[in-house]
Amino acid sequence: MKRFLVYLFLSACFVSCKKDIKSTEEKTTPKTGLITKNAMVVSAREEASKIGADIMKKGGNAFDAMMATEMALAVAYPYAGNLGGGGFMVYRLDDGSVGALDYREKAPQSATKDMYLDDKDEVIKDLSVVGPMAIGIPGTIAGVFEAHKRFGKLPVKEVLQPVIDLANNGFVVTKNQEARFAEKDSIFKAVNGHKLLFNNELKAGDRVMNFALAETLTRIAENGRDEFYSGKTAEILVEDLNKRGSIITLDDMKAYGAKWRDPIQFNYKDLKIISMSPPSSGGICLNQIMTMIEPFDLRGYGHNSLKAIQVIAESEKRAYADRSYYLGDPDFVDIPVATLTSDVYLNQRMSDFSFKAPTPVDSISHGTITGYESDQTTHYSIVDQFGNAIAVTTTLNSGYGSKVYVDELGFFLNNEMDDFSSKPGVPNVYGLIGAEANSIAPEKRMLSSMTPTLVEKDGELLMTVGTPGGSTIITSVLQTILNVEDFGMSMQDAVEAPRFHNQWLPDEIRVEPNRFDKNLIKQLEDLGYYVNEERSPVIGIVDGILVLDDGTLEGGADPRGDDTAVGF
Repeated sequence: MKRFLVYLFLSACFVSCKKDIKSTEEKTTPKTGLITKNAMVVSAREEASKIGADIMKKGGNAFDAMMATEMALAVAYPYAGNLGGGGFMVYRLDDGSVGALDYREKAPQSATKDMYLDDKDEVIKDLSVVGPMAIGIPGTIAGVFEAHKRFGKLPVKEVLQPVIDLANNGFVVTKNQEARFAEKDSIFKAVNGHKLLFNNELKAGDRVMNFALAETLTRIAENGRDEFYSGKTAEILVEDLNKRGSIITLDDMKAYGAKWRDPIQFNYKDLKIISMSPPSSGGICLNQIMTMIEPFDLRGYGHNSLKAIQVIAESEKRAYADRSYYLGDPDFVDIPVATLTSDVYLNQRMSDFSFKAPTPVDSISHGTITGYESDQTTHYSIVDQFGNAIAVTTTLNSGYGSKVYVDELGFFLNNEMDDFSSKPGVPNVYGLIGAEANSIAPEKRMLSSMTPTLVEKDGELLMTVGTPGGSTIITSVLQTILNVEDFGMSMQDAVEAPRFHNQWLPDEIRVEPNRFDKNLIKQLEDLGYYVNEERSPVIGIVDGILVLDDGTLEGGADPRGDDTAVGF
C-alpha cells in the first residue's frame, strides 16, 4: 500500500517546503512533504538546506553537503548551529556499508571530577551551565573535516565559499529567532559584558551579517582543520577564553580528535535500525525501547492511544533508568552493550509491566547486570544522488551554549560540561540523572542523548531521521519511526504528529500542550500517571527523509521550527 495518496513530482531544480502544524483533531487527509528525485537536505534553516543541496547539484556528495550544511547552520542558526560545539554523524554508503563519527566535545586536560562542587560537596549553581568553566573542547570542525577527508569529493574551498558568502551577505531573522535573541539578551550581556551582534533590537525580517565569522571560515577554508586547533583561530580562541577564566589551553585544542565508531544496529520487525553508539546514549536506548515494545500490537492499539502510550512510556522509563547508571564514554568505562540490548534482559525489564497501573519509578532503578541535550540542539538529514545517506545531530547545548561569544571569531562556545555528572544523583539542566560512568575526567567525552538514525527495509535505505530536544531526542526519533512503520504515515505527517515523553525521573509523562485529547489525558491520570502539559511546549523538531516505493525522496521538515527541505 502506498504511504500516502498523492505524489507531487517536481521537475524544477530546487523547491523548498514548509508546513503549518495542526492538531490531531484537524488532520483529515495525509500530508506529504517535499518530493524530489535525486537528492535532499532537511535542516533547521532554509539557507543551510539550500547551500547543502547546491553543493550536491554541483557534483558533491552527502559528505560535502555535510560540511556545507553544518557551517551554514553556524551562520544562520547560532542557537545550535556551531563551530564551538560538537556532534555525531551516522552514515550509510551506496554499497550498504555503515559507520559512525563521534565529534563530541571533550573535557579539558585539567578538568577534575569535583570541579563543580563547593567545599561542602554541593553542586555550585550554574557553574557547569553558563560562562567559561562550562565549555568543553569543541569538536565540530574536526568532525566535518574528518568526514570530508574520508568521503568528500569537492575541494574544501569550493564547499565553504557559499557559507562564507552567507556570513558576509547575511541571513534574515525569523520570528522564532527574534524571540530567542530577545529572551537571551540580558544573559548575553551578563556573560560577555556588552551587547552582541545578536540582541533584542533585532526583529523578524532584519538581515544579520557576521563578518568576523566570515573571516574565521575563510582562514579555515585556506588552512584546513588545523587552523581551528593550532592556527591563528585557536590562538585567538584560547586567549579570549583564558582572559575570562577558562581552563582550556592550546594543548587541549591540539590534542582534540574526532573518532570513528561502530554504530548500534538492531532489528525492529522488518526494519534494520542504525543509530549512534556511546558516548551517545541514543542508539542503545532506542534499541532497548524498540525491543521492549515489539511484542505489543501498537498498530492495533492505534496511534497515541491509551495502550500505545502506556507501552511506549513504560519502556522509555526503563531505558532511561539504565541510561542513568551504565552509559558514558566507552573510552573510559566498560559499557555492557550486549546485555543491555539482549532480548532476555529486556523481557525481564518489562516483566512487571501492567496496563492496569504505572510501574512505580522507585521500583525500577537501573537493571541488574551480572558481572558487569532541547530544542537546543539541531539535526539535519541528507541523501545524495549517489545513494549515500547521513544523519547528523550537532549542538552547543542549552540554547547558545555557555553564552560565551568570541567577538573576533564570530561564534558561541558550548556548555557541554553540564552533560557530565557533576555529582552522581544530581540532575543536569535537562533533569537527567547521572552516575559514576559519566563522571568528569580529563579528555573524556560527556554522555549525550543525540540520536542520528538511519533505517533500512529489505536491505535498502528507508529513512534518515533525527532531532534536537535534549532528553526528549531519543523518544522523538522513536515515535517518528513508529509513525511511519506502525501507523503508516507519510514523512511529513510523522514529524508533525503530537509527541509525548517519559524519562524515568521526574515521574511524569510529558505531552505537547493542547495536542492530546483531554479524555485520553484523564484516562492516563485515572490509572495513576502524572501527565505534564506545561514542561515541554515543543517536544523535538524532527527532520527526516523517507525513500518512497518508487525511489523518490520525501522530506519531512518539522514546522515546530523554521526547518526546511530542499532538493532537486
